[in-house]
Amino acid sequence: MLQLRPNCECCDRDLPPTTDEAWICSFECTFCTACATMVLRHVCPNCGGELVRRPARLAALSVKYPASTERVLKPGGCAAR
Repeated sequence: MLQLRPNCECCDRDLPPTTDEAWICSFECTFCTACATMVLRHVCPNCGGELVRRPARLAALSVKYPASTERVLKPGGCAAR
């Protein structure tokens, strides 16, 4: 089950579990659409892997399977690639 981290690691934008604005790599590093497309160009700055759209979790399932509340933020944000 995906952690569904609550924020963008670059800009700290909130990314709720139901959003379609979240992108992840295979290690679940999480970024908003603006950072993933315009800054990172769909490449994870942590592992070099591809960033793909994160699936949304239905609100009904979020009760039984809550998203992570741990915020991860890169010091200094993300530099353009």
